[in-house]
Amino acid sequence: MFSYRPIAAFTGLMLALLLNPSAPLAKPTQCSAGIYSTVKAAATKQDASVKLHCDLTLSPGDTITKRLVFSGAAASGVTLDCKGATLDGTRGSINFGKPAILIRSTKNENGGWSAPSDITVRNCVIKGALRLQGLGANGQAKEVQLSSLTPDHTAHAQASAPSRVLLSDLTFIADGKIPLYVGPGVTGVTLEKSSFAGRSNGLAVYLDAESARNTFSGNQFGVTGKREQIAIDGSADNTITGNSFDNPVSGGIFVYRNCGEGGTIRHQKPQRNTISGNTFKYEMLFLAKPAVWLNSRNGAQRYCFRDSAHPFGSSLSTQDFAQFNTVTGNHLIGGGASLIRNTDPSNRVEDNGK
Repeated sequence: MFSYRPIAAFTGLMLALLLNPSAPLAKPTQCSAGIYSTVKAAATKQDASVKLHCDLTLSPGDTITKRLVFSGAAASGVTLDCKGATLDGTRGSINFGKPAILIRSTKNENGGWSAPSDITVRNCVIKGALRLQGLGANGQAKEVQLSSLTPDHTAHAQASAPSRVLLSDLTFIADGKIPLYVGPGVTGVTLEKSSFAGRSNGLAVYLDAESARNTFSGNQFGVTGKREQIAIDGSADNTITGNSFDNPVSGGIFVYRNCGEGGTIRHQKPQRNTISGNTFKYEMLFLAKPAVWLNSRNGAQRYCFRDSAHPFGSSLSTQDFAQFNTVTGNHLIGGGASLIRNTDPSNRVEDNGK
């Protein structure tokens, strides 16, 4: 008897391809021994990185000096399990100043963006940085700046950026660069059971404009730097819970919205973020900055601008608009509730203390 099922299956597949032509067709396979050998080989100027489109499992004693790059939708679904191996991008190495792991979108010939999703990175020691990027490396990138001049920028940035990335059991040792940078439009990142140490020129984690719905749980933050440990800059609907911060005298978590740096209009307001059940451990309070600071900037930057031709986002108002956030049940060991700073009554701030 004739069956319609093969035709229905084929039709479903064609429909999926039409809706998302860059989507992978099958679950990634395990990387071959040849790819493993290529990854393990010492990085050179001519051979400094490897693109991963397959699942890779390292050995605990491995030290990888090449950059590992998850590029475009072809990297979707890939798992990197370091098993305790070290990814070394420290000072003096070929890749110093560049992320040891890069998860990025790529631009198609037709002008669209191919974005990776459902990536897992676990059990790695990262001496250097991990970066996720969509339209550009940061808020000042050309593609980000051009997109920001349109009213649907947030939706476009999120549709063009990596999503649903699990980062688990990672040990970050900063050496200058921000160890974890969540770029414009990135959504659905989960960081769990990880730790941050070393020295950063800035901070430990940056959540850039238009990113959203990221979760940080059960992590330890102890980076030495000039700024706060976590910046929530025009990022919304994030959850930061059950983390510990070791002596964050330069600041814990600051929530704000940049107001035009690099000529980029920041659209999304840093709202509906939940910061709860975290522990901030202070060894000293002299000149300590807030553990949590909602509306930490509010237009007090020299690069702020307003432009009547673009009546939206930070071009319409340079204020932070850190509103409707929840900051509850945080423990301030060695300090007190005064280390939580809030200037907007819409934020729920309660039960924070020793």
